[in-house]
Amino acid sequence: MQTWVDNVRSTLAQFVSTEERIGISAALVALALGTALYLAPRAVSRAATELDRRVLEHPKVPDAVNDVAWMFPATIVVRTLQSSIFVGVSLSLLWLWGFETLASDLAAIVTMALPNVAKIGATLVLFAAAIAGTNVLEAQLESYAKNSENINAHQQGIAFRVLQVVVLLAVAMATLTVWQFEIGGILVGAGFLGIVVGMAARQTLGSLIAGFVLMFSRPFELGDWVQIDDAEGIVTDITIINTRLSNADGEAVVFPNDRVTNAKIVNRTKRNRLRLRLDVGVDYETDIEHAEDVAREALTDLDFVESVPEPQVMPKAFEDSSIGLQLLFWITNPSAPRRMRAKAEVLRNVKLAFDREGIKIPFPQRELLAREEADGFKLRNERRSQPVKKSVSNED
Repeated sequence: MQTWVDNVRSTLAQFVSTEERIGISAALVALALGTALYLAPRAVSRAATELDRRVLEHPKVPDAVNDVAWMFPATIVVRTLQSSIFVGVSLSLLWLWGFETLASDLAAIVTMALPNVAKIGATLVLFAAAIAGTNVLEAQLESYAKNSENINAHQQGIAFRVLQVVVLLAVAMATLTVWQFEIGGILVGAGFLGIVVGMAARQTLGSLIAGFVLMFSRPFELGDWVQIDDAEGIVTDITIINTRLSNADGEAVVFPNDRVTNAKIVNRTKRNRLRLRLDVGVDYETDIEHAEDVAREALTDLDFVESVPEPQVMPKAFEDSSIGLQLLFWITNPSAPRRMRAKAEVLRNVKLAFDREGIKIPFPQRELLAREEADGFKLRNERRSQPVKKSVSNED
């Protein structure tokens, strides 16, 4: 750069007469105006057209590359070229008319500024590449998710965020390298900071790791009806920190993910159907087979009970006051409201059927019997208390 400046300075210094300087000045101004106002816009426009036609519109170039073209409009390129031309002409005119000190100072400033301008341009290119890269990753991930059953919407979202963070960190490190920052010191400081944060937020980090475990193990998905320990509800949100349920009462239940991974999880919608159980007792004098047939008939043609698989009625146990029957039936699209309505419908229909057939559902009762070898019950004779006679003393 300095050699070029010296050559220009020595060439312009050869023109000593005023007439020559005026002629050279007019020629330089005319050349600058013609180049900056006529040639530069047309050259940039032609180059942009060729870039679109030969590169960006090629079928192998992802659409995400076109999405970041707005960061480098042709207008900025044209204005940059025009500014460079005018700065060069201005320095030449200063040297031509003998203002060498001022021209040298301005040239030194421009020389120092050029590397920073290049760094700014490289930074813009890196961030444009980051945006294009994340867009390409998102498109590829969506395409993979549509054609695969191994990844759901929640996993897709978390995977994209992780990849996005990785790309942005890589671009940030590259940008620091361009600006000649000492990355080693930054990494050491980040390492100590990570240790401090890790010690202060062990539970949060545990939930964070558990969130990734849930993402890949997939015990449940959004919209599933699950039971986690003693709480049940519909899964409304799964983040990398916690899991949210909405129970039948409209309450929001929030579980940290580290607790979810260590809890007993029951997913009631995994197979899109659920078997329910309802117990009923009949009198010991009732014909059990007849009671089974009546109960089984009462489970048919109901709104919430599926006919396939068929409902079942099974004797369960000899209970204190009755013989226990267990009613087994299936529902589809299981949820807490459907379970409640199905049980209410079955209970109502079975009770009406038993009433029609005269099948008794006994109350709890106790029967007292005495052993024969003990000669039955013995009642103790009641002891009647003798009335107490009150003595009356006559005082003289």
